[in-house]
Amino acid sequence: MQWACVLLPQLAMDGVLRRRDVAVHGAAEDAAIALVEGPMQRRTLHSVTPAARALGLKPGLSLAAAQALSTRFEAIPYDADDVERWRALLAAWAYRFSSQVSTEFPHALLLEVGHSLRLFGPWPRLEARLREELHALGFRHRIVAAPNPHAARVLANVHDGLAVDENALRNALGQLPLERSGLPQQVAFSLSRMGLRKLRQVFALPRDAIARRFPKSVLEHLDAIRGELAAPLQCYQPPQHFEGRIEFDSEVESSQALLFPLRRLSQDLAAFLAGRDGGVQRYTLVLEHERCADSEVEVGLLTPQREANMLFELGRGRLEQARLPAPVRGFRLVARELPPFVPAARDLFETRAQQDVPWPQLRERLRARLGDDAVHGIGHSPEHRPERVSMTGKPSPDARPRPGWLLPHVLPLRDHALRVVAGPERIESGWWDGGDVRRDYYVVETSLGQRAWAFCAAGEPVETGPAPSHFMLHGWFA
Repeated sequence: MQWACVLLPQLAMDGVLRRRDVAVHGAAEDAAIALVEGPMQRRTLHSVTPAARALGLKPGLSLAAAQALSTRFEAIPYDADDVERWRALLAAWAYRFSSQVSTEFPHALLLEVGHSLRLFGPWPRLEARLREELHALGFRHRIVAAPNPHAARVLANVHDGLAVDENALRNALGQLPLERSGLPQQVAFSLSRMGLRKLRQVFALPRDAIARRFPKSVLEHLDAIRGELAAPLQCYQPPQHFEGRIEFDSEVESSQALLFPLRRLSQDLAAFLAGRDGGVQRYTLVLEHERCADSEVEVGLLTPQREANMLFELGRGRLEQARLPAPVRGFRLVARELPPFVPAARDLFETRAQQDVPWPQLRERLRARLGDDAVHGIGHSPEHRPERVSMTGKPSPDARPRPGWLLPHVLPLRDHALRVVAGPERIESGWWDGGDVRRDYYVVETSLGQRAWAFCAAGEPVETGPAPSHFMLHGWFA
């Protein structure tokens, strides 16, 4: 087996920056921001951005001391619930790469990738894909692969991009400093007072001596990272619905300003759906207001979809038509109907021009922009009367000829030299609903060479060849 550890060292700050990226569209990384935690009397800095670090701020510093150093930073409360929501989102994303995903370790995801290499290619290719998608989602990370999950998690404390097998595992673990080896802080401090600096020195100690001096969990940790102790992890199970939320620092009064959070939440929904290998056929945009009830914008699709750009375009079309009863303070995307996703069949060689929009995307975009009632499809019904049936698909070889252009109302066909090409075809129907018709249809050719579909009363004699101009025109052939 091979396990990958995706360490997320700045998960809380990345979540805030994603929200700020929504608000200021790209200027978040240059902002001096510090997350603060603790009681009001003793608030400390949990994490800081590079711009805030340049001002002399660092994690663990008290808020009063930070404000004494500089006032050019913004303090935002640290929210542990937000961190768990981001981890749940990333676990759903990672589920597409492995059925064994664990969130037991803080600030990290562990996924078994040994059985996924046949599908996604060798580890360097899979690692590059993980990094690319994490970067697109906006999360900083370190990735390490090792034969067991505990070793991968410990090695991620120091390394990034490392991949070791069973033969190199012990040597890689032995190089770790004790303070980064995953041992409890008090245990690492006690070992350092004994003159030990590297984990390989701890491996060389007698087990009896370690058992006498330290808790049982120390030996269990050492055995787990070496793969000598089976320590199973609880695997993640994706939820049955998706809900993403972004809260704004100030009220938003324009629907255009909501497009940035919509794009971010659409990407999150697409990542969630890819992990479940499912699609979405209906989702709701909830606009939260302070002075009135929340307003909802329903987005429905004809078929399940999961492509981020399409989900954004559909939501955008609905959102731009919505009227905001009050300024928006929060924005939610809720998707509860998550049917299986079946990819559309594609040609082996793409015949569509590069600038053309695929038909499913164009269809959904038109529905979002023009409304559900403005876009119709062509179907068929078991009806013989031409004016009451629409036909689609490829006709059978023995089907009667039908015109491509059917007139909404029949007209007299006036021509001095009509010629009957085919017919008659009698249509008698509609006696049960008061729309009784009894017609003989012909394919006729006009003096200008046009082919028409025309009829006369049932039983009226018409000779093949030149015909009198007493036909009623019902359609034209191409």
